[in-house]
Amino acid sequence: MSAAVTAGHRGLNVLIVEKEPRFGGTTARSGGWLWIPGTKLARDWGIAESEGQARNYLRHEAGNNFDAARVDAFLAAGPEAVDFFTTKTALRFDMPLTFPDYHAEAPGGAQGGRSMVTRPFDGHELGDAIKDLGNPLPELTVFGMMLGSGKEIIHFMRATKSLTSAVYVAKRLSRHFRDVLRFGRGMTLTNGNALAGRLAKSAFDLKIPMWLSSPVRELIVENGVVRGAVVEKDGRPIRVNARRGVVLACGGFPHDVERRKKMFPHAPTGQEHFSPGPSGNTGDGLRLAEAAGGRIEDRLPNAAAWVPVSQTTRKDGSTGVMPHFIDRAKPGVIAVMRDGRRFANEGNSYHDFVQEMMKAAGPGEEIASFLITDHRSLRRYGLGCVPPFPMPLGHHLRSGYLKRGASLAELAAAAGIDAKGLEATVAEFNAVAAEGRDPFFGKGSRAYNRYQGDALHGPNPCIAPIEDGPFYAIKMVIGDLGTYAGIQTNENAQALDAEGKPIPGLYAAGNDMASIMGGNYPGAGITLGPALTFGYIAGRHLAGSAG
Repeated sequence: MSAAVTAGHRGLNVLIVEKEPRFGGTTARSGGWLWIPGTKLARDWGIAESEGQARNYLRHEAGNNFDAARVDAFLAAGPEAVDFFTTKTALRFDMPLTFPDYHAEAPGGAQGGRSMVTRPFDGHELGDAIKDLGNPLPELTVFGMMLGSGKEIIHFMRATKSLTSAVYVAKRLSRHFRDVLRFGRGMTLTNGNALAGRLAKSAFDLKIPMWLSSPVRELIVENGVVRGAVVEKDGRPIRVNARRGVVLACGGFPHDVERRKKMFPHAPTGQEHFSPGPSGNTGDGLRLAEAAGGRIEDRLPNAAAWVPVSQTTRKDGSTGVMPHFIDRAKPGVIAVMRDGRRFANEGNSYHDFVQEMMKAAGPGEEIASFLITDHRSLRRYGLGCVPPFPMPLGHHLRSGYLKRGASLAELAAAAGIDAKGLEATVAEFNAVAAEGRDPFFGKGSRAYNRYQGDALHGPNPCIAPIEDGPFYAIKMVIGDLGTYAGIQTNENAQALDAEGKPIPGLYAAGNDMASIMGGNYPGAGITLGPALTFGYIAGRHLAGSAG
């Protein structure tokens, strides 16, 4: 949609085709954060980066996979793209003063000014098209309502402790239930739902058509030039001629079992991976590019943006996948392997945490870890799909999602963890936890750890003893927030052939495009920030190219 809106705004005749019956893809399920340094939003906070600071950070993060040309294109076009979208379209963003990079202490890292979140959007502005917008991930909602990142989540966490927060929550819930009764869904769109909605509104304002349930079956290639695509619409193939080109942005390959088998070391059969992304993201874009002579970047140290996830049973009996973003950083929470031993700083980024999970697993054993907490912390912060007090726990206990034990040994038996190992781990953790120290893994020692902890808890916002039974555990396995391996492109988002030359008429953006992050995860929004930017770059290049 970024590419379409950019090209449409510059006068091109544009068509969006979507394989699924609803639009929005992974974006509609996401947190809606974008990582783009050097924007006006940062300058409005008085944040002025030194020359080359963001580039140095990305060079450090990407290591040997640093792609100077594409990184420079991103850093130059990113602020320009944000200016365009916020002044010429329906997109609006908010930036907190502080949101640390995930490795803020690294060379070029920053404490804020790079991550921005999409401003909430009134779904009524989409008109009838609201019914076609993909829903948020159910596991990240409260009564089907996706909470806005930042202040809104804090209000919900403090609803039983603050009158101001209680009033806010009551008003928000009443508005949501009113909308559900009247329209069948909440109409205050937040996070990624707001981003997908705002982009769609921008496309519709430009009279850009969007064909749903219309998968691309093949690209039309004539004399090495991509001239269009064959699209299946209403059960019949339609040849769509493209005078300028085709942009592939099909969401990567999180549900392509065969490619997972080849690229995900933890999934030797392709089945040992659990993605919360839309099931339709099956690598179509990568296969289309390969058929047109494109090359897939498969040398990155991590083929996807990893996230620990837990599997839950939804009320309709289907299986849900819950990403664990912030609960790991809370006081009174640790993570252990089956031997009962900790293996990582639980407050580190989800991508870093999963890499430590992979290293800690024994040869041939299932790569899984367990979040451990006590009753006090569980009811204060919640854990995974389990909400904090006053919401009930019964459903999650009955389904087996949440394991409980009156003692640590009883919990270990219920969860399949070594009891002596768990007891020893909690004892040594508790010995210094009251002092706010973690000499073993340094939980709370990094800016990002502390940001995700509890600012009202001291002396360390991420550390508290685990001592008030009963005790609880949730099993986590490996999932992703999007794939990194993808179509090789240049600084203009043009797909490249085996010789590294642009394929005329073929572009890629989003998770179809090989990530510029080198297999690392530098900060919040490093998939959506480049997605918006390289969509903008592709649209701009198409508008400037010869017909």
